[in-house]
Amino acid sequence: MYIETDRLIVRNMEQEDNKAYIEMASDGSLDEDIFCGCGSNYHEWMPGWVKDTILLNEEDNPKKDYLAYTIVEKEQGIVIGSVGCSYFDDLEQVGLVYFIGADYRGNGYATEAVVAYTNYFFEHYDISKIIANIRNANKASCITAERAGFKLVETKMYKDYGDAEERLYNFYEMTKNS
Repeated sequence: MYIETDRLIVRNMEQEDNKAYIEMASDGSLDEDIFCGCGSNYHEWMPGWVKDTILLNEEDNPKKDYLAYTIVEKEQGIVIGSVGCSYFDDLEQVGLVYFIGADYRGNGYATEAVVAYTNYFFEHYDISKIIANIRNANKASCITAERAGFKLVETKMYKDYGDAEERLYNFYEMTKNS
Protein backbone atom coordinates (compact mmCIF):
# COMPACT_ATOMS: atom_id res chain seq x y z
CA MET A 1 0.00 0.00 0.00
CA TYR A 2 1.30 3.41 -0.92
CA ILE A 3 -0.50 6.76 -0.76
CA GLU A 4 1.03 10.16 -1.38
CA THR A 5 -0.51 13.45 -0.24
CA ASP A 6 0.87 16.97 -0.41
CA ARG A 7 3.02 16.49 2.69
CA LEU A 8 2.84 12.82 3.58
CA ILE A 9 3.44 9.29 2.40
CA VAL A 10 1.30 6.53 3.90
CA ARG A 11 2.95 3.20 3.12
CA ASN A 12 3.29 -0.40 4.16
CA MET A 13 5.12 -0.80 7.42
CA GLU A 14 8.76 -1.91 7.27
CA GLN A 15 10.73 -3.65 10.03
CA GLU A 16 13.06 -0.63 10.31
CA ASP A 17 10.06 1.52 11.35
CA ASN A 18 10.12 -0.04 14.81
CA LYS A 19 12.97 2.30 15.81
CA ALA A 20 10.83 5.39 15.18
CA TYR A 21 7.86 3.83 16.98
CA ILE A 22 10.05 2.95 19.98
CA GLU A 23 11.20 6.59 20.14
CA MET A 24 7.58 7.80 20.01
CA ALA A 25 6.65 5.35 22.75
CA SER A 26 9.57 6.45 24.91
CA ASP A 27 8.42 10.09 24.88
CA GLY A 28 4.87 9.14 25.87
CA SER A 29 3.36 9.71 22.41
CA LEU A 30 1.61 6.35 22.42
CA ASP A 31 0.27 6.30 25.97
CA GLU A 32 -3.24 7.43 24.97
CA ASP A 33 -3.31 5.76 21.60
CA ILE A 34 -3.53 2.30 20.09
CA PHE A 35 -0.76 0.89 22.28
CA CYS A 36 -2.43 1.68 25.60
CA GLY A 37 -2.30 -1.30 27.89
CA CYS A 38 0.65 -2.93 26.10
CA GLY A 39 3.24 -2.21 28.77
CA SER A 40 6.20 0.12 28.93
CA ASN A 41 8.89 -2.24 27.60
CA TYR A 42 8.37 -0.96 24.05
CA HIS A 43 11.88 -1.86 22.93
CA GLU A 44 11.10 -5.51 23.74
CA TRP A 45 7.73 -5.97 22.05
CA MET A 46 7.68 -3.30 19.33
CA PRO A 47 9.81 -5.25 16.80
CA GLY A 48 7.39 -8.19 17.15
CA TRP A 49 4.39 -5.90 16.70
CA VAL A 50 5.91 -4.45 13.53
CA LYS A 51 6.64 -7.97 12.22
CA ASP A 52 3.05 -9.07 12.94
CA THR A 53 1.73 -5.90 11.31
CA ILE A 54 3.71 -6.58 8.14
CA LEU A 55 2.19 -10.08 7.93
CA LEU A 56 -1.35 -8.80 8.54
CA ASN A 57 -0.87 -6.10 5.90
CA GLU A 58 0.14 -8.81 3.41
CA GLU A 59 -3.16 -10.61 4.13
CA ASP A 60 -4.96 -7.28 3.62
CA ASN A 61 -8.16 -8.22 5.49
CA PRO A 62 -9.57 -5.39 7.64
CA LYS A 63 -12.03 -7.78 9.29
CA LYS A 64 -9.35 -10.16 10.56
CA ASP A 65 -7.52 -8.12 13.19
CA TYR A 66 -5.86 -4.84 12.27
CA LEU A 67 -4.02 -3.12 9.45
CA ALA A 68 -1.50 -0.42 10.32
CA TYR A 69 0.51 1.69 7.91
CA THR A 70 3.40 4.05 8.45
CA ILE A 71 3.00 7.80 8.00
CA VAL A 72 6.14 9.50 6.67
CA GLU A 73 6.62 13.27 6.47
CA LYS A 74 7.80 13.69 2.87
CA GLU A 75 10.11 16.70 3.16
CA GLN A 76 12.28 15.22 5.92
CA GLY A 77 11.59 11.55 5.15
CA ILE A 78 10.87 10.72 8.78
CA VAL A 79 8.30 8.41 10.34
CA ILE A 80 5.76 10.51 12.27
CA GLY A 81 2.96 8.05 13.05
CA SER A 82 0.62 5.36 11.85
CA VAL A 83 -2.88 5.08 10.38
CA GLY A 84 -5.04 2.08 9.60
CA CYS A 85 -7.96 0.12 10.92
CA SER A 86 -8.84 -2.50 13.50
CA TYR A 87 -11.70 -4.95 13.68
CA PHE A 88 -13.78 -4.51 16.82
CA ASP A 89 -15.23 -7.95 17.58
CA ASP A 90 -17.56 -6.57 20.25
CA LEU A 91 -18.99 -3.99 17.84
CA GLU A 92 -18.69 -6.18 14.72
CA GLN A 93 -17.31 -3.18 12.84
CA VAL A 94 -14.07 -1.93 11.35
CA GLY A 95 -12.69 1.10 13.15
CA LEU A 96 -10.12 3.72 12.25
CA VAL A 97 -6.90 3.78 14.28
CA TYR A 98 -4.15 6.38 14.09
CA PHE A 99 -1.52 8.21 16.05
CA ILE A 100 0.96 10.98 15.42
CA GLY A 101 4.13 11.35 17.48
CA ALA A 102 4.03 14.17 20.02
CA ASP A 103 6.71 16.16 18.19
CA TYR A 104 4.59 16.28 15.02
CA ARG A 105 1.15 17.09 16.41
CA GLY A 106 -0.68 20.33 15.71
CA ASN A 107 0.33 20.48 12.05
CA GLY A 108 -2.72 18.83 10.47
CA TYR A 109 -0.80 15.64 9.68
CA ALA A 110 -3.34 13.38 11.38
CA THR A 111 -6.25 14.84 9.42
CA GLU A 112 -4.31 14.61 6.17
CA ALA A 113 -3.39 10.96 6.83
CA VAL A 114 -6.91 10.01 7.95
CA VAL A 115 -8.50 11.56 4.84
CA ALA A 116 -6.01 9.77 2.59
CA TYR A 117 -6.50 6.45 4.37
CA THR A 118 -10.30 6.55 4.47
CA ASN A 119 -10.39 7.38 0.74
CA TYR A 120 -8.12 4.37 0.13
CA PHE A 121 -10.21 2.22 2.48
CA PHE A 122 -13.49 2.84 0.66
CA GLU A 123 -11.89 2.40 -2.77
CA HIS A 124 -10.04 -0.78 -1.80
CA TYR A 125 -12.52 -2.73 0.37
CA ASP A 126 -16.14 -3.72 -0.06
CA ILE A 127 -17.07 -2.17 3.29
CA SER A 128 -19.56 0.68 3.40
CA LYS A 129 -18.78 2.13 6.85
CA ILE A 130 -15.82 2.74 9.11
CA ILE A 131 -16.15 3.90 12.70
CA ALA A 132 -13.85 5.79 15.05
CA ASN A 133 -14.27 5.38 18.79
CA ILE A 134 -12.32 8.09 20.58
CA ARG A 135 -12.06 8.86 24.26
CA ASN A 136 -14.18 11.91 24.95
CA ALA A 137 -11.25 13.50 26.80
CA ASN A 138 -9.04 13.28 23.69
CA LYS A 139 -10.37 16.50 22.17
CA ALA A 140 -7.60 16.81 19.57
CA SER A 141 -8.39 13.37 18.17
CA CYS A 142 -12.12 14.13 18.14
CA ILE A 143 -11.40 17.29 16.13
CA THR A 144 -9.22 15.28 13.74
CA ALA A 145 -12.04 12.80 13.09
CA GLU A 146 -14.55 15.59 12.51
CA ARG A 147 -12.22 17.50 10.17
CA ALA A 148 -11.63 14.29 8.22
CA GLY A 149 -15.39 13.92 7.66
CA PHE A 150 -16.48 11.58 10.45
CA LYS A 151 -19.87 12.29 12.03
CA LEU A 152 -20.48 11.96 15.77
CA VAL A 153 -23.27 9.42 16.30
CA GLU A 154 -23.08 8.60 20.00
CA THR A 155 -21.28 9.33 23.26
CA LYS A 156 -21.34 6.51 25.80
CA MET A 157 -19.37 4.54 28.33
CA TYR A 158 -17.21 1.88 26.66
CA LYS A 159 -14.31 -0.35 27.59
CA ASP A 160 -11.83 -0.36 24.72
CA TYR A 161 -8.78 -2.58 24.36
CA GLY A 162 -6.29 -1.60 27.04
CA ASP A 163 -8.85 0.16 29.24
CA ALA A 164 -8.98 -1.12 32.82
CA GLU A 165 -12.56 0.10 33.14
CA GLU A 166 -15.24 1.78 31.07
CA ARG A 167 -14.55 5.34 29.97
CA LEU A 168 -16.56 7.95 28.14
CA TYR A 169 -16.12 7.57 24.37
CA ASN A 170 -17.36 9.43 21.33
CA PHE A 171 -18.41 7.12 18.51
CA TYR A 172 -18.01 8.49 15.01
CA GLU A 173 -18.75 6.97 11.65
CA MET A 174 -18.05 7.63 8.02
CA THR A 175 -19.88 5.93 5.21
CA LYS A 176 -18.82 5.34 1.65
CA ASN A 177 -19.78 8.30 -0.56
CA SER A 178 -20.62 10.53 2.42
